[in-house]
Amino acid sequence: MTYCVGMVLERGLVLMSDTRTNSGVDNISTFRKMFHWQVPGERVIAVMCAGNLATTQAVISQLEERTKEPDERDNSLIRGRTMFNVATEIGRLLRSTIEDAQRSNGEAGKGRFTASMILAGQIKGMQPRLFMIYPEGNFIEASWDTPFFQIGETKYGRPIILRGYERDMRFEDAVKLLMVSFDSTIKANLSVGLPLDLLVIGKDEFAPLHQYRVTGDDAFFETISSSWGAALRSALDALPSYSFDSPGGSERDRDVD
Repeated sequence: MTYCVGMVLERGLVLMSDTRTNSGVDNISTFRKMFHWQVPGERVIAVMCAGNLATTQAVISQLEERTKEPDERDNSLIRGRTMFNVATEIGRLLRSTIEDAQRSNGEAGKGRFTASMILAGQIKGMQPRLFMIYPEGNFIEASWDTPFFQIGETKYGRPIILRGYERDMRFEDAVKLLMVSFDSTIKANLSVGLPLDLLVIGKDEFAPLHQYRVTGDDAFFETISSSWGAALRSALDALPSYSFDSPGGSERDRDVD
């Protein structure tokens, strides 16, 4: 399992992913799940992966190989006219990779090679765009009504983003919000873990504005984690007290009466 989040802001895009991959509690490894490519001054494209590791590595390897070929006509990352074209080609590649793996393994292998991806980036002359690509190769695009996508272990960190997100927030505040989301997910699920990879893409920059890896000894992340826990306890203590004598009210309500 994994956890990846892509977020659209008025200022650009913010991406974060964990690096834990496990096949049981006694077989835990670290693999990068965030990748990006750029053509200076013209485009920047990033991909995050979740699901079967062999499947996602096969897709990323094929994308990497295409960037190294002299004839780049088939390279959607470099030659795609729009982010929609890029999403379409990556979706086709993901679907065909899964289908090839399933054919090689027969009926017993069906369902074992599923994977999904988040695609983010900007091409010159167009707006930054964010897509979620499904195993079937189809995809959806983020909007201001749905300004972020998650893949992997999504349920623990989603409520935090829903409550804290603002489209005009600063990049620094968005990073802080994502760190809280990831901290809560890590606390709740052993299949998500550090290090975390962070990528910030500023609008019309066509290059990463900020890249960072959050490791286990990162002082800022430790402060975020401990401060968030203390803030939750403080908020809980500040809520009205429940009363066994008056379940519909609280001790504070009875004091007022």
